[in-house]
Amino acid sequence: MQQKKVISRRQFIKNASVAVIGTTLLLSGQETSAPPKSDKSRVILVRDPNVLDENGNPKYTLVQEMLDKAIVALTGKPDPLSAWKTIIKPDDIVGIKNNRWPYLRTTAEVENSIKKRIMEVGVKESSIGVDDLNVLQNPIFQKATALINARPMRSHHWAGVGSLIKNYIMFIPEPISIHGDSCADLASIWELPVVKGKTRLNVLVMFTPQFHSFGPHSFNPKYVWKYYGLMLGFDPVAVDATGLRIIEAIRREYFAEDRPLNPPAKHIAIADSKYHLGTSDPDKIELIKLGFDKDSFV
Repeated sequence: MQQKKVISRRQFIKNASVAVIGTTLLLSGQETSAPPKSDKSRVILVRDPNVLDENGNPKYTLVQEMLDKAIVALTGKPDPLSAWKTIIKPDDIVGIKNNRWPYLRTTAEVENSIKKRIMEVGVKESSIGVDDLNVLQNPIFQKATALINARPMRSHHWAGVGSLIKNYIMFIPEPISIHGDSCADLASIWELPVVKGKTRLNVLVMFTPQFHSFGPHSFNPKYVWKYYGLMLGFDPVAVDATGLRIIEAIRREYFAEDRPLNPPAKHIAIADSKYHLGTSDPDKIELIKLGFDKDSFV
């Protein structure tokens, strides 16, 4: 999903659970009032129960609509193009960091919806790359001035959850080197020159998040929840913290008891407290919810 760097591992005792403040915002057409200004990290959750077809695959048109509504709400701009122009400039070289795990991918629908809007801003197609495993060898990512971070949420054998912070693990030559202590220091990757300060937008795909698994690379449709959602934010820690809370709530719903992730997703809280990448503080996260709200768990 460079330079070699020894990444410290240190036990940090902190609970990564996070409560969020919910604000419901309904959008009609392309015009909407700008959200009130806030010092909190804004996270947009948009859901549509019709986004998946009868085979469970995302519908491109609805994915584009969901992303458009979310980016407008995130930026407070009146339409998607104006919103994207605050994030991407025509002369940017843009890497879209996806996740290609075969059982639960970012999806082409999400990738193409993002790419379409970036091109409408004026970025040439030749200046846009979409990659995961080969980002360190990909010329677009080597020269990138902007990154879009997009991946699905799932439970994870080494990190508790695989989400936005972890999605940059492919920017180090030996990803296994950071697996110790429940991947506690994943946020250190975000300090490397290849990515530092380049991420313009984070998109957490939650159409069908995996909430439980056994062992490395484990997948079982039994533990996939149709959530029909996307989450957007500028702060990857705030988005991940919100996604983590949803995963924890789904687990309680499914198992009918409080069954913590094993291992715990400690890297999210550590990204805040140690690396100052963003906030996992429930008092500093503002959640704006769009559309379908049944069983949102937040």
